[in-house]
Amino acid sequence: MRIKKNRQSEINEGDMTPMIDMTFQLIAFFMVLINFSEVEQNQEVNLPSSELAKPPDIPYEEPLTVQMLADGTILFGGDKMDSQGLGSALLREAQIIGAHAEKRLSDVTVVIRADKKAKTGEVQKIIQKCQDAGFETFALRSRQSNISTLTTP
Repeated sequence: MRIKKNRQSEINEGDMTPMIDMTFQLIAFFMVLINFSEVEQNQEVNLPSSELAKPPDIPYEEPLTVQMLADGTILFGGDKMDSQGLGSALLREAQIIGAHAEKRLSDVTVVIRADKKAKTGEVQKIIQKCQDAGFETFALRSRQSNISTLTTP
């Protein structure tokens, strides 16, 4: 019995196209799933610092973000507006939420991000506009600080 040896050995290479395609699909998938919580945060808003500030224990179920710049301009839903425009935008938002049977306005937390130079009275007006639209739960945002921000008399 004679065994023949094949002097020419073929190089078998796998097709890498499906693996590269799957890699790009996974990258696109994870880009979509990235936490976009910072999308609702405008960099023009310079939050005040507080030693009492802490992140929430659990994320809000239905957050609704309202931001105020130092000059009093209000940012809501990607639009710049005044307090009158905010009132009508909040009423529209409340109607949209009310149209869903499984959602209630009491489930929505209004997150207010106001610049540290914004007037406190203007922030209170934002809260009043939200209450007029039917929203009940609020969260004020500030930056965490290790420096004592509490004043003693």
